[in-house]
Parts: sequence; structure tokens; C-alpha cells
Amino acid sequence: MVVGSSFAGLTGALELRRRLGDDAQITVIDRRDHFTFIPSLIWIPFGHREPDDVTFALSPVHASQNIAFMCADVIEFDIYGGRVRLRDGRSVPYDRLLIATGPELAFDAVPGLGPDAAGCDQSVCNLEHAMGARAAWNAFLEDPGPVVVGTAQGGSYFGASYEFLLNARHQLDGAGLEEIPVTYITPEPFLGHFGLNGVGDSADVISELFGSLGIEGIPNSAIRESRPGEIELEGGRVLAAEYSMIIPPLRGVAPVRSHPTLSDEAGWIPVNDEYRHVDHREIFAAGVDIAVSPPAKTLVPAGVPKTGYMSEHMAKIAAHNIAADLTGGTHRRVPFDEMGAIAVLDGGDRGLILKTDHVIGEAEHPHLIAGPQAHWAKVAFEKYFMATRRRGFVGP
Repeated sequence: MVVGSSFAGLTGALELRRRLGDDAQITVIDRRDHFTFIPSLIWIPFGHREPDDVTFALSPVHASQNIAFMCADVIEFDIYGGRVRLRDGRSVPYDRLLIATGPELAFDAVPGLGPDAAGCDQSVCNLEHAMGARAAWNAFLEDPGPVVVGTAQGGSYFGASYEFLLNARHQLDGAGLEEIPVTYITPEPFLGHFGLNGVGDSADVISELFGSLGIEGIPNSAIRESRPGEIELEGGRVLAAEYSMIIPPLRGVAPVRSHPTLSDEAGWIPVNDEYRHVDHREIFAAGVDIAVSPPAKTLVPAGVPKTGYMSEHMAKIAAHNIAADLTGGTHRRVPFDEMGAIAVLDGGDRGLILKTDHVIGEAEHPHLIAGPQAHWAKVAFEKYFMATRRRGFVGP
């Protein structure tokens, strides 16, 4: 069984079918009936993508691979009974379980933060939020003012913040609003840290880029409170914000977080190098929901990003090991910190392509390329990903 069908869950289910053949019964449970290509949500607020461009229905994909799909809300993991309990009262058994639920958005960790809170900050963490950010952006253009973009303390998805920031600056300049001030706030200890202690000379590249665009970057920042029209930082500085987009901190989802032996205090699942739970051998986890320690302690808490690329890699390793459990064969072990990472950060007419052979620790061959090619690289990958996953193909 697989719970979740985003990057890790979808990949894990398709990889399990490929490895186990048609005789294995595979069930996927997700509370949403569609897949969303989250990296493209930074384009939604500016009208460069519509929902149909970045989503597809999950049921036909799974059906094409003889995978049972249940659109349902999981409320409890009965680990000792080997069952998953659903909100509608059903209880579904499993022999092996891959948990790929993704995170819960912890807006409530910061006073006033989030689209539904007093401060009215926007978000691009899911499709609904991105559409709300579009409506707010269109209203903002009627009466523009200072823009604040960033990540709240404890957050980890710095790439989305950087992308939105650069796209917002690009849109403002294109609308003849070059004079509008744009500020970036982040718990990162330095610009270009990315939660990974930097990639190559990313600190210099980001600082130079911000300077050329007139963006003020405030690292080591924490939000004390978000209020309508302004954001107050710890230390007392108040930033005017007619429009703000803040990526929140994350935590594990409620049914994982509430289980006494399944997760840590934040709701993240501890796994070993097989992406198997450290205490429950029949349970595996992949994607954002696994527990990962930052490479070094920072002045303001900053998490480690677990991107779609990394999530798919983890899911393939977990699927390999589940198949090895059930059919025999050699197990595969890949420590998280030895995993490679690729990220493409679009900025409209510029951007960054990052590649590192070690997510955490000293990379032997870090690469960082700045320039307009980042935009076209991301567009090309989006088209490839959506076309292949719609057909149930995840690659070797």
C-alpha cells in the first residue's frame, strides 16, 4: 500500500508495479483525486499557467497500471494491526506500507501568517493557494506598493521563495513598476544557503543578482507577526507589505504526527538508509515526510529542502527494498546526505540551475549556472514530466 500520490507516492506506486509485476496487489490512497506539479505553481499567480496545465487526474494513471486508487482521507495508521483507517469508516489492510503523505502547512506557528490569517500573506504551496495568490496579485496591481517575499523561520522550501521573488520582480519591471521596493526575508544564515549550506558559489551569485535587481535581502530573519499591510520581524523592524508571499514552516500530517511510535515530535518519520522506518520494518517512507537533520545549526531555524527530484529518488529506493522484501534480492541503501540534487529556479528572464552530488556535506562537484536558460530548462522539464507521468512512466 502507498499513502500519498504526489512525487514520492506516485513514483513509488509505479515503481512497485514495475518491480513486482502484475500479480502483486497495489493500493494507493490519497485525499486528492489529482496530481499537481508543484514546481509550476510559482507561475500561477502571474497568469502563466492555468490549473489544467499543472494537474492531471490520478485514477486513470493508476488504472492503466492495474493499481487500485482510493480518493480518501487517512485518519489513523494501525501499525500493529497492519491497517490504515479512513475517515469514511473503512479500514484497509497492508503487508508493506509506503508513507508518502507530504507535509502539513504550519501557518499557525507564526502569528498572523497565511492566506486565511490576519496578515493575509499569500502562498504557492498548493493549487488553491496559488490561485488565491493570483487574485491578490491582480488586486495589488490596481494599487501597488512594497512587496515582501520569503520563508518563515523553520521553513525549508527556499527555492519556491527565490523563484517567486524573481518572477515578481520581473513582472513589476514589465509593468513599468521598477520603483516598487521588493524585500526578501529568510531564516537562511546567508543568501544562497538554500537550507543546504550553499551550492558552490551560490552566496556570491545570489548577492550579485539581488544587487543588480535592487532587491534587499535580509538573512537570519524571523517573523514576529504578520499584520495587514506589514510584517514585523524579530528585533522590531517593520516592513511595509502591500503584497507578501511567505512560505510557511512545515510539519508532519496529523495521522503521522499523532501516532506515538511513527514519527518524531514534529511529525517527521525516522528512516534508515533503505527508507525503512527505524522501528517498524514493514513501513517505509519517502519524500517530504521523512526526518532529516540540517547540515549545521543556524541562528534562526532553517530546514532542509526535500525536493521533487529527491522525493522520487527516495521512492525508487523504498520500492526496490519493498520488492526485495517480498520477492528476494539485494536491498539497496543510499544515505540521504549522499543523495544528489538538481534544482532549476526560474526568474522570468533569468534564473539558476543548481546541481550537487551531495545534498548535505561537502559536494565534490557542485555546479551553479545563472542565466535565462534556467527558464527554458524548467519549461522543458515540466512538459517532459507531465507527459510521462500521465502515461504511468517514471523512467529507469
